[in-house]
Amino acid sequence: MARATFSVLLLLSALFGVMCGLMLVYSVDLPQIDDLVKYRPNTTTTLYDVHGRAFGSFSLERRVVVQYADIPVNLRDAIISIEDKSFERNWGVNLFRAVGAAYRDLHAKGRAQGASTLTMQLARNLFLSSEKTYGRKLQEVLLSMQIERRFTKEQIFTLYANQIYLGRGTYGFEAGSEFYFSKHVKDLNLQEAALLAALPKGPEAYSPLRYPEKALKRRNLVLSEMLHDKKITADQAKAAEAAPLGLRIETPSNNVAPYFVEEVRRQLEKEYGVEEVHGAGLRVDTTLDLDLQAVANKAVLDGTATYERRRGWQGHLLNVVLAGLDPDLYKHPDWAQPVIEGTYVHGLVGEVAADHVIVKMGARRAVLKQADWAWTQFPTADSFLRTGDLVYVKVDKVLPDGGMHALLEQDSGAQASMMAIDNVNGEVLAMVGGRDYALSQFNRATQALRQVGSSFKPYVYTTAVEAGAKPTDIVVDGPTSFYTPNGPYTPHNYEGDYKGAMTLINAFAESRNIPALKLAAKAGITKVIETAHRFGVTSNIPAFLPVAIGSADITLAEQVGAYSVFPNDGIRIEPHYIRRVTQADGQPMHEIEVQVKEVISVDTARTMMQLLRAVVAYGTGAAARQLNHPLGGKTGTTNNYTDAWFVGFSPGVTCGTWIGFDDRQSLGEKETGAKAALPMWMDFMRAVIATRPDEVFPSEGAPKKQLEVPVGTDAPKPVRKAKPVEPDADEDQDAPAAAAGTSVMPADAAPEDAAETPGKPKTIPH
Repeated sequence: MARATFSVLLLLSALFGVMCGLMLVYSVDLPQIDDLVKYRPNTTTTLYDVHGRAFGSFSLERRVVVQYADIPVNLRDAIISIEDKSFERNWGVNLFRAVGAAYRDLHAKGRAQGASTLTMQLARNLFLSSEKTYGRKLQEVLLSMQIERRFTKEQIFTLYANQIYLGRGTYGFEAGSEFYFSKHVKDLNLQEAALLAALPKGPEAYSPLRYPEKALKRRNLVLSEMLHDKKITADQAKAAEAAPLGLRIETPSNNVAPYFVEEVRRQLEKEYGVEEVHGAGLRVDTTLDLDLQAVANKAVLDGTATYERRRGWQGHLLNVVLAGLDPDLYKHPDWAQPVIEGTYVHGLVGEVAADHVIVKMGARRAVLKQADWAWTQFPTADSFLRTGDLVYVKVDKVLPDGGMHALLEQDSGAQASMMAIDNVNGEVLAMVGGRDYALSQFNRATQALRQVGSSFKPYVYTTAVEAGAKPTDIVVDGPTSFYTPNGPYTPHNYEGDYKGAMTLINAFAESRNIPALKLAAKAGITKVIETAHRFGVTSNIPAFLPVAIGSADITLAEQVGAYSVFPNDGIRIEPHYIRRVTQADGQPMHEIEVQVKEVISVDTARTMMQLLRAVVAYGTGAAARQLNHPLGGKTGTTNNYTDAWFVGFSPGVTCGTWIGFDDRQSLGEKETGAKAALPMWMDFMRAVIATRPDEVFPSEGAPKKQLEVPVGTDAPKPVRKAKPVEPDADEDQDAPAAAAGTSVMPADAAPEDAAETPGKPKTIPH
């Protein structure tokens, strides 16, 4: 007996020694639990417009941190009932369940997460890998015990609720609630709370998007467990189990102003670094006005659609069947966005008959009748469309049965851009960089260097006015040649005729080329280029005479910022996208400074305003006169109609529009700035001036005082006074050498140069 007792004690001592050794070995690499006190999960940086409305975000993990009090009781009960019934009583580990969980983890194909306590799940998700070994499981147990000693149950539950993965890139129940139900977690009803509580066991296996039947079954199991635990009544359980999933998937936040969001991201990453921007949960108050952005989006899409119809049916549609793809499996990037009335979307032709076409847009279908494609001049659909064609349509109406009525449009590659800024403070109010961000992230407002045509002429006339010219001065619009080291340069007007003696204001309003070239030659083209640079144009401009009528490549953003100088009485306020950046704890970060300088004198600005307003009053932009509001601006049309522009302003807002093809093909005969670009500008400005009916330009009201612009944005605001920029005393009176190949100028600008822009996609997007 004594020998048996000794043997048992020896065996127990050996086991104890082994356990102590194992605990020592596996605790060596454990993270310090003190780190959890300072733990801050990656959270989402959110962008807000000028009215405080969220519209975009950046994140490494989609997570919104909430406090324990924000988590509703029904969700807490649901989680505990399905994941860890003894959570309030256990010390972080249920020994029998832990052994069972370890066995299943090591022998099951999937991870048997449900057998662990909430504390063990938290320890695993925060500190450990998904490696399936007994050692890793022992570490999980040790960590859980340490967490339980250091933190209260409320703190542990809060950490768990903010950390757990719920599928589709969402972490934590607040982010999950916003994604699946478009509401805050505190507003969840019983069946919604039960569905979210069902997901931690297998976010992908029980995904309500991929496997709704499995998700419903799992949700009802949660409700059954809550009933068993007496957390809900039988009537509540019965009503909740009978309810549908009730998903209301959140609209992707970056789809309203994606080009603007991308510009903000670049600026923030340059200032603060990638990790801080995508993981620190910053609040970014931007300059965007969501209402005006929606108007800009519609104006650009409607404007390009109108142009495409005017161009006529081009065909050359991509066909997924001929490309060897399965039409039933094909998904276009457009379909990831919600399909609502007024949107333009690419669709897949599923059925074609003489009198109708069925077009698929994700899960939705639209039936098009003959009237919906009448503009193409084809009497029947089967004469120009085939099954598998990718077509472009405008959703005209969403029907109650889930169907849609749509109009056939065309996407032959024409692109357009728009940008608007507030004249008073330089804030960018709206930006559109192209027709479809899902297909092309190239921002044609900020990145595309395009020939500007006659929209360059204000710099020529400004240089002349600074040299003493007046709007009533006479210039002869007649045949002329300019002698350069490369030989004679003989330009022509866009119209091909000459008007003889005319005033500068009329020559500008009618966009005559010969007068602009004469003024540039007299002042010196380098002087004109210096003027453009003073206005904020940073693009490289070659010093040859055709630049005066728009052969230079400049971005739309540069033009818009420059034009705002005129209604601002000569003051340039640097266009910017961000008002302030705030840390997750509410502490302000580096203030955004606004750069301000005086570019031209008040007298020069007001003289130029006479010319720019004449364009709208009776010149090439006269169509805008119907808006019945103080306006000014300038059209631009380039050689061979590759680019069409209109840049203009009201007293409060400057807006620019451009339309063209990325590969610089011609828009077509007579597709001028007034015809192709101005209508988009008018659509946008109509909304702008509706909220500012009584505004006037400075020259029409009281004399404008010295402009003061805030450095930061939080009151009280320090100010930075504008400092006059001394004019350059040296004038280059000699016309510079014209570039090779510029001896004939038949239109508004020089021939296009070889600057690269992205070409039209040649592969079918997936």
